Amino acid sequence: MTSSTSTSTRTDRPATSAPTSTYAVFSSLVGLAALVVLAQGLWAGLFLEHDGKRDAAASWIDVHARGADLAILLAVLATVWAVWKLRSRRDLWAGSLVLVVLLVLESYLGGAIRDAGKDTLTAVHVPLAMLLMGVAVWLPVRARSGRR
Repeated sequence: MTSSTSTSTRTDRPATSAPTSTYAVFSSLVGLAALVVLAQGLWAGLFLEHDGKRDAAASWIDVHARGADLAILLAVLATVWAVWKLRSRRDLWAGSLVLVVLLVLESYLGGAIRDAGKDTLTAVHVPLAMLLMGVAVWLPVRARSGRR
């Protein structure tokens, strides 16, 4: 009598039946948001080199502000996509929602720094930007590792 053994692999990752293209769209949206967040650091460096002379740095401050708007838009689109197409992947839609909330908070702080002159908030604004980059990098990596 022959006995057949079946081998099964156990994984803690959620299995979904979403097509690869669905993940590609999500990862692209979050990846573009991450690129904008990265560019934010460059643009901030360009206006910070003016040593507090806001008039000389005004155009780069405007670019930085519009970059924040673009990052928020991309993160909102990624969240909507995740809720619509990847609903079973709570880690992705919740993570992208966290990204949106953090971006809105970051934008609010940036506005307070710019418009109300609350430069002391920079001590929160800059580390929060690093956290944002971490979340924006983690999301596409998580999307890739969790699909089958």
